[in-house]
Amino acid sequence: MNYKEVIEELKTLVYKWDNIQKACDHMILAAVLWWSSDIHLEPLTSYVRLRYRMDGELREILEYQNFLHSGIVARFKIMSDLKIDESRVPQDWRISTTIDWKSLDLRVSTLPTVHWEKVVMRIVDKSKKIPKLLDLWIDWKNLDIIQKAISLPNWVILTSWPTWSGKSTTLYSALTDLNKENVNIMTLEDPVENQVDWLNQSQVKPDIWYTFAYWLRTALRQDPDIIMVWEMRDKETVDIAIEASLTWHLVLSTIHTNNAAETITRILNMGVQPFLIPASVNAIIAQRLIKRLCPQCKKPHPMSEIWKDTLANIKNAINLTDRDELTLRVWDKLKSPVFYKAVWCEACDNIWYKWRVWIYEVLEITPWVKEMILSWQSAYNINKQAIKDGMISLEQDGIMKALNWLTSLEEVYRVAKTQGS
Repeated sequence: MNYKEVIEELKTLVYKWDNIQKACDHMILAAVLWWSSDIHLEPLTSYVRLRYRMDGELREILEYQNFLHSGIVARFKIMSDLKIDESRVPQDWRISTTIDWKSLDLRVSTLPTVHWEKVVMRIVDKSKKIPKLLDLWIDWKNLDIIQKAISLPNWVILTSWPTWSGKSTTLYSALTDLNKENVNIMTLEDPVENQVDWLNQSQVKPDIWYTFAYWLRTALRQDPDIIMVWEMRDKETVDIAIEASLTWHLVLSTIHTNNAAETITRILNMGVQPFLIPASVNAIIAQRLIKRLCPQCKKPHPMSEIWKDTLANIKNAINLTDRDELTLRVWDKLKSPVFYKAVWCEACDNIWYKWRVWIYEVLEITPWVKEMILSWQSAYNINKQAIKDGMISLEQDGIMKALNWLTSLEEVYRVAKTQGS
């Protein structure tokens, strides 16, 4: 069965309400066949809606009546070993299953709302092989910087990210490249998304004070070579991570910021002394996921239909950098540019895009950037200097991917708007 047939059968099951177990199984099956990343069951005032997240965006699948929801919630709680009779507080655990020859983990989370409990299930394909950094569509200049950074025995490497930016894949890919018989790799995650045999993985448990900072102090007594901390949330964690890098450990972590330059000001605002950042941080990676054009229905976008200010933004973005190789590479294509746009077809289910691709910016701590950090310069000025020193911005990387017909200009400027240029 394909996902459309499963959804049609699911609608019939919900309408007739004669097999709750099969209905719940079909909710999961349809999401997996449709390559969805999350399942949302949302109780509203007069109905409950089922939505799937596909390529980063939620799509409504069907609606059903409120009185049916308690049975569905109970079924998913049974499947994930949660307390059926507890609806006052959030709960979370996981379902392990195999669908279409894929070994899957579904991270189940319940949350009380004014109507009933909302259920969200994150789908993790355990059978999917962790990609190498080479497979992540990273521009070769950015890839060279990242590979050099992770090849060093110490320093801190940070990824800055919003939700749904693909940072988990980037971190796991970097650890895959670092995995060797002679290194001890330890990770603390929240939660553990992929269980990998060759990693020493641990999960944060704040309710028993097993925090990032507490784990870091303990991990340093476990003779690690490489440490991956899921997130820098507070000054204590940052301080210990910096200390670990200064004592000859390679530390990988993430932090919530809009771009690479803002990561520096975020760390400074946490109370870290400016001189410690260039002494410990080697590279800061910002990333986004943008949708790829469907290869079967994309078509050339006539230049006459592209806004003049969009073309001006493109040329301005490319001109910001002093890196000759980037300017020449892109400028040759901009002399007679060909962009593609989304149309629609049955292959992409009339949503114009299929799958996603990464765009990156990688900020190195150059001598000029170091001076700006020490003088407490703003993120805006640091970003401008980094681009001038050769950093490929998110916008520039998106433009290059649009010129290579992987995505559209609309998608580039939807996701990677000009950051401080």
